[in-house]
Amino acid sequence: MPLQSYNVPSSAIEVEEILKGSQFITRVQNVSTSKDAKAFIKALKTSFPEASHHCWAYIVGNPNSTTLIGCSDDGEPSGTAGKPMLHVLKHAMIGDIVIVITRYFGGTKLGTGGLARAYGGGVKRALEKLTTEEKIHYTKLAFYLDYSQQKDFEHLLETYQSDNLVVNYSSKLEVSIELANSETAEFKQALINLCKGDVEWIKKINNIN
Repeated sequence: MPLQSYNVPSSAIEVEEILKGSQFITRVQNVSTSKDAKAFIKALKTSFPEASHHCWAYIVGNPNSTTLIGCSDDGEPSGTAGKPMLHVLKHAMIGDIVIVITRYFGGTKLGTGGLARAYGGGVKRALEKLTTEEKIHYTKLAFYLDYSQQKDFEHLLETYQSDNLVVNYSSKLEVSIELANSETAEFKQALINLCKGDVEWIKKINNIN
């Protein structure tokens, strides 16, 4: 089944809140792999070792179907930080995202309920300010066309979501192009119709992001 598009963070953001003397700094980053998410978390821990906690949650891939998720309380009472953060994140339907909330303890305990509200609320506030963009998965196609078909092909292409069109001119037109997964099957059929059933595919290329 083709990979479907989904929303991802379009830029990194940072928000801050003070609750009963404790400072909570929420940072959001776009990541394409769980390795990248863990590297971002590690970098914050290294950069701010004096913080009391660096609690985190991430979702990598399509939020509708991904199994690449993770969360951590990082020393806070079990279930009071990572899980509330991940719960809010799941309902936001955003993928390829890691959120780290850095806490500097201010001397007053918040209790388990207060902590859950603080960490879950930190994610909510960050997501309210977060801008997103659609991540589209593409399939790369390569094929030959006759020179007489060039104008018709260019006209056909105008109705599809494509990227990275490359045309090499030799005895025939050697075309390489990336099509949005959701449109690939329809495009291939339209191309076959254009070529009257005779499309010379160069090779099959795997799906790409």
